Amino acid sequence: MSSPASAPPAPNNLKRIVAASLIGTTIEWYDFFLYGSAAALVFNKLFFPDSDPLVGTLLSFLTYAVGFAARPLGALVFGHYGDRLGRKKLLVLSLLMMGGATFAIGLLPTHATIGTAAPVLLTVLRLVQGFALGGEWGGAVLLVSEHGDARRRGFWASWPQTGAPAGQLLATGVLSLLTALLSDSAFNSWGWRIPFLLSGVLVMVGLWIRLSVDESPVFKEALAQAESRKAEAEPMPLVAVLRHHWRDVLVAMGARMAENISYYVITAFILVYATTAADLSKQTALNAVLIASAVHFAVIPAWGALSDRIGRRPVYLMGAAGVGLWMFPFFMLIDSGEFGSLLIAVTVGLVLHGAMYAPQAAFFSEMFATRMRYSGASIGAQFASVAAGAPAPLIATALLSEYDSSTPISLYVIASVLLTLVAVGVAKETRHRDLAEPVASTGEAEKASAAPRKQGARSI
Repeated sequence: MSSPASAPPAPNNLKRIVAASLIGTTIEWYDFFLYGSAAALVFNKLFFPDSDPLVGTLLSFLTYAVGFAARPLGALVFGHYGDRLGRKKLLVLSLLMMGGATFAIGLLPTHATIGTAAPVLLTVLRLVQGFALGGEWGGAVLLVSEHGDARRRGFWASWPQTGAPAGQLLATGVLSLLTALLSDSAFNSWGWRIPFLLSGVLVMVGLWIRLSVDESPVFKEALAQAESRKAEAEPMPLVAVLRHHWRDVLVAMGARMAENISYYVITAFILVYATTAADLSKQTALNAVLIASAVHFAVIPAWGALSDRIGRRPVYLMGAAGVGLWMFPFFMLIDSGEFGSLLIAVTVGLVLHGAMYAPQAAFFSEMFATRMRYSGASIGAQFASVAAGAPAPLIATALLSEYDSSTPISLYVIASVLLTLVAVGVAKETRHRDLAEPVASTGEAEKASAAPRKQGARSI
């Protein structure tokens, strides 16, 4: 007899949950990526005008990296309260924080108006963005994973992951449209503010949709069981994660290295490399990322569905190895200076990245028990971002400045791929796991899946 948590939900209800998670993550990633694109294109001139152009870009990317530094703190805080209070409440809060910070950036005076206070305020708002995003990802993927049909969890949980390319698509599309319609002077003067102010409208739409969905049934059942035995002291989710799931946290961090670093090299640093080393126009680089992001969006659910058939690990390993092999051809194509070659380089890179990103949501969710799942998945994902995505554009730009060559950048990405191959290679396959079962580690998960379940047994 299957448990209620394991039974497939009503299709319409699941689609509504997926839509709420997808729209919310799209808005949050739009806000986050918009900053990254603006950092590459205009922030170096508006907030660091006294610097050499490449040095100004480095300083601009440094404020971009600060947002990643706040993500682990967001993961800790949102993970703790998300495991105690529920996924939905914390997702609403993260959306409001991210949207508010992004809207405020659109109103921010530049260095020419208030001097050094401008980059300071920019950095503070970037910290708020990072804090909010640190809590967003874990809650969004868990809301879908814990509602979804276990047989197709990889497919359904991959849809919130499409929020990243959708947000990239939206941010790049708005910037591309503005740069096409406005002169450089108009864009640098006031046009860059429009995409940030647009975030206020998007947040209202996302908030309306997110408030309409139900809390995860797996979490509600786990919470009810925890409240029925209140006499027992329940450890803090963070303590429980570090005690029972520290190996899984390390696996998640290692798995994210190649995925995170390659993504920001392909989508953020590429705007610098294409316009400086390859002498392509800003509009050309934006258009390539725009089209490639649309393809990225389309392939992620397909990779997620494949992970339901052959497993999370094989798909993830395929993507990591593919990205490593693609790095040298990637830069060779861009160096040709042709739009078609640039488009192929970015598109293939993002398709291969999708093979890592798509199964990630289900893979990380299946590693942790319900009452520590938000904390575990968020900590593993966001702590890795500090060492991976945060410095990636910064390191890539510094390597380009120092060596005037793409070879060190390719080797940097390949080194991250090797770390990911080791981490995912030693992990256990999780695709058959029931999210309502208690599992203290991936090792115990394997034992639990091998042993026959007792009929009617329920656990958290």
